[in-house]
Amino acid sequence: MSISAENTTHESVADSHALPEPTPEEAAQLERLYADFKSENLIPLWTEIGDLMPMVPTPKAVPHVWRWNDLYPLAARAGDLVPVGRGGERRAIALANPGLGGTAYATPTLWAAIQYLGGRETAPEHRHSQNAFRFVVEGEGVWTVVNGDPVRMSRGDFLLTPGWNFHGHHNDTDEPMAWIDGLDIPFVHYADAGFFEFGTERVTDEATPDISRSERLWAHPGLRPLSGLDGTTSSPIAAYRWKYTDTALREQLLLEDEGHPATVSQGHAAVRYSNPTTGGDVMPTIRAEFHRLRAGAATEPLREVGSSVWQVFEGSGTATLNGEAKTLAKGDLFVVPSWTEWSLQADEAAGFDLFRFSDAPIFERLNFNRTYTEGRKNA
Repeated sequence: MSISAENTTHESVADSHALPEPTPEEAAQLERLYADFKSENLIPLWTEIGDLMPMVPTPKAVPHVWRWNDLYPLAARAGDLVPVGRGGERRAIALANPGLGGTAYATPTLWAAIQYLGGRETAPEHRHSQNAFRFVVEGEGVWTVVNGDPVRMSRGDFLLTPGWNFHGHHNDTDEPMAWIDGLDIPFVHYADAGFFEFGTERVTDEATPDISRSERLWAHPGLRPLSGLDGTTSSPIAAYRWKYTDTALREQLLLEDEGHPATVSQGHAAVRYSNPTTGGDVMPTIRAEFHRLRAGAATEPLREVGSSVWQVFEGSGTATLNGEAKTLAKGDLFVVPSWTEWSLQADEAAGFDLFRFSDAPIFERLNFNRTYTEGRKNA
């Protein structure tokens, strides 16, 4: 797919096919026509086509970086001042994209936030249509209870709360904990598809098991219980543990060292979290991945239809977004809007580990997905 269309606009094409100027009588008739359109709540396509059908995606969302060293202290201050409870429900602070006019959205389809739970606090149970997950960059001591199943939250863990599952959180320690929430709130909001229901005031099970019941049943590599052979919309695994993610990435790079094909590109290992009942994405609207770059490794510049949010888990490096290099450290988050050119570069002295989530399942299902890499045959 060519991006040469970026140099062409509807206006430039119209100018090259310019018609004679209307006569005074025709101009008066046109003025009345447009006034009548307005009175009947009608808008003609020919005045709007440039906005409605751009030559390439022209997102209002902009690339942006949120620094963990700024986010965490603000969340801690909220922990001192803002209680957790009914009504507000969660002490979650959303990443608001500067290009989206003050909405609490990271992109037009994705919501991301830092959530902070103080020592011995409980966030009451509720459920909603929106699909949600948690990703933990540091800390432990909190259990999220999903449909009555207590799930330990620890560093590097990716935890699911699919839509319409009751869930709450409880901190069993004296220390606070923060993590990243990701949801499809904007997509559900614009589609007018949201429902919400309150649950118990606390959580239905305050136990603190090391391994949840869902993991005991489902989280065995390559093995599927015969009691669950039907495909499910979302993954039945409540937690994807860091030790397995880390091992998978490490082995890809070791295989590369041994001369075997295993990595996405030289020095770039990556995995996608998957639903074991279908082999597809963990949730119908959200894709989640983890990327590891060796020290000094880089990715090719890429454009994609659809947006994504990234968080640096470990190491340091640079994300180049539409030609602007952003240096990144542990915990930093950045957003890549649709059709933004992006690439990653690990620092020479350190590797670069990053968690990513995106709206790719939506665009793939609708066949709107496109990618572009300079010099390659593109989709």
